[in-house]
Amino acid sequence: MSHSLPTRAQILEAARESTWDLESIFPTPESWEAAFVAADAAIPSAAAFAGRLSNSETLVEYFATVEKLQIQVSHIAVYAHLGFATDTSNTDAAARTDRAMGLATRFGAATAFAEPELLALGAEKLTQWAAEHPKLATHAHYFDRLSQRAPYIRSGEVEQVLTMANDAFRSASRIHGILCDADLTFTAVDGDREIGQSTIGSLLTDADRSVRESAWKGYADAHLAHKNSLAQCLATGVKQNVFTARVRGYESALHASLTPNFIPVSVFDNLMTTFQKNLPTWHKYWGLRKRALGLDKLAPWDIKAPLTQGKTEVPYAQSVQWIAEGMAPLGEEYVAAMVKGATEERWVDWAVNKGKRMGAFSSGAVGTHPFIMMSYNDDVFSLSTLAHELGHSMHSYYSRKSQPAHYAGYGLFVAEVASNFNQALTRAYLLEKFADNKELLIGVLEEAMSNFHRYFLVMPTLARFEREIHERVWSGGALTAAFLTERMAELFAEAFGPDVALEGEDRQRVGSTWMQFSTHLYSNFYVYQYATGISGAHALAQNVLSGGPPAADAYLGFLKAGGSDYPLNVLKSAGVELASPEPVEAAFATMAHYVDRLETLV
Repeated sequence: MSHSLPTRAQILEAARESTWDLESIFPTPESWEAAFVAADAAIPSAAAFAGRLSNSETLVEYFATVEKLQIQVSHIAVYAHLGFATDTSNTDAAARTDRAMGLATRFGAATAFAEPELLALGAEKLTQWAAEHPKLATHAHYFDRLSQRAPYIRSGEVEQVLTMANDAFRSASRIHGILCDADLTFTAVDGDREIGQSTIGSLLTDADRSVRESAWKGYADAHLAHKNSLAQCLATGVKQNVFTARVRGYESALHASLTPNFIPVSVFDNLMTTFQKNLPTWHKYWGLRKRALGLDKLAPWDIKAPLTQGKTEVPYAQSVQWIAEGMAPLGEEYVAAMVKGATEERWVDWAVNKGKRMGAFSSGAVGTHPFIMMSYNDDVFSLSTLAHELGHSMHSYYSRKSQPAHYAGYGLFVAEVASNFNQALTRAYLLEKFADNKELLIGVLEEAMSNFHRYFLVMPTLARFEREIHERVWSGGALTAAFLTERMAELFAEAFGPDVALEGEDRQRVGSTWMQFSTHLYSNFYVYQYATGISGAHALAQNVLSGGPPAADAYLGFLKAGGSDYPLNVLKSAGVELASPEPVEAAFATMAHYVDRLETLV
C-alpha cells in the first residue's frame, strides 16, 4: 500500500471540504490582481497627508483613509499568504505572496511620517483631541501607547527607511521556509511512507519504533544536509533584529521586542528562572516514559511513542464535536459560531498534501472570517491542534466583531493565552468524559504532555537559545552551524536530563531543532509567549470551570477587548496576573499532576 502524499490539485478535486474557502476573500486570482492594482494606486492618497496632521479634522480624515486602505492591503496579503502556505511549490502563489509583501511595505513606507508627526504635536494635544472630538475618542488608547513608545520612534525619514527595509529583511526567513517546506528531500519510511511537513507529526507518534526512528532521523538529516545555508539565514535574521534594536535605541534585541508590546523584561526573566527550576518535573516524566516503554534509555524518537497498544482514531468531525462540548462553559453563542466556522463556513484547511508548510496557524483580517491551516491526522494530537487554532480564531472573531478596526488586532502575548485556553478546557472535558476508558484516558494525558513538551520545554529552550544568539551577535560574535547546533544540543540535554540518550549523531540531530523552526526564530522573541500563554490559559480555564458564568463572561470580555488595552491589563481583568511568576508555577503544578496521574495508569 502506498503512503505517498497527494498533491494540492488532487485534494481540491477529491476533498474540497477539507480545504478553506479563499474564494470568500477573492473569487479568483484575477479579482485579487485587480484589487492589488487598485490598492497600489491608492497608496499616494495616504502619503498626501504628510505635513498636514496638525488639524484634528484632517487627522480624522487621515485615519479613515488609512483604515480603508489597510483593510484592502490586508485582504490582499491574507489571500496570497494562505494560497502559498498550502502549496509552497506553487510558483504563482509564491509570486503573489512576494508582491503582497512588497505592497504592504510600500503602504507602510507611505504612512511612516504619521507617528513622528503626531508625536511632534505632543501628548497633551492628542489627549485633548481625543476628549473633544467624537471621531477621535476611540483613539485615546492608541495615543497613550504612542506617547510611551516615543523614545524609540525616529524621524519620519528614518521611519520610512526602516519600513522600506522590512520587505528585504524578510528574505532570510522566506529562504529558510521555502527550503524546508518545498525543497528538502526526505527519505521514505519503510520504503513507501513519505516524510513531509504534513506527516512528520503522525510518524513520530507511530506505534512501530522503527517507523519513529526512521522518521525522526530522516527529518533531522534532511535539515542537517543544509545546515550551513540555514545557519546563514538565521544569522542574517538575528543581525537584522540587532540592527533595528540599535537604530531605535533599545538596550538589547529582547528589550526591542518586549517594550513596544508593553511587556516588562522581568516577565521573560521570571519565565526562564521558573522553567529551569522546574526541570526535575520533566526529568521525572522522561523516567516514567522510559519505564513504561521498557527501555534502558529513552531515545529522542520515543518522546511521543504511544503508551498503549491501540491508537484512538479521532476523525475531524469527532474532534469538532468534542471541542464544542469542551467549550460549552463559554455559552451557546461561542460554541455555535465556532462549530459553524469549522464546518459550514470552511475556516479550516485540514487536508494533508505535498508542499503544505509545516505547523499550524490561524489567520484572517478585518472583513474576513478566520482561517486555520493545519494537517489533520485523525488522532488526539490533531484534535488538540484544532482546539488550539480555534482558540486563536475565536479570539479574532470576537475582537473583530467587538472593536473598531484599529483595535481589532492584538499582541502575541495575549494570543497564545486564547489558543491554549481552548486546549485546556477541551482536555479537562475529555479527562472527565473518558475517566473509565483507560486507553483513551492515557491518550489524552499523552496529548497533554506532548502539548506541554512543545510549549513548556521546547519553546522555553528555544527562548533561552534565542536570547543567547542575539546577545552573541550584539557583542560581535559569529553564528555558525557548528555553534548553533552544539549549543542547541546542550540546552536540550539539560532539559531532557539523564533518561534521554543524546549520543553520537543523534546529538547533532537534536541540535538541528533550530533549523526546524523557520518562522518562530525569525519573529524576534516570539517563542517565550507560548510558555506564558499556556500558563495564563490554564489559570483562566480553572477560573471558568470553578467560577461559572461570571468567570466565563470575564473570559469573553478578554476575547472582545482586542488591542483596546495593554496586554497585562486585559489579562488581569480576565483573572490572571502574568506579570507574576505564579501562573507559570501553577502550570508546572498542573503538568506534575498529569505526570502523577499517568504514572497510575501505565
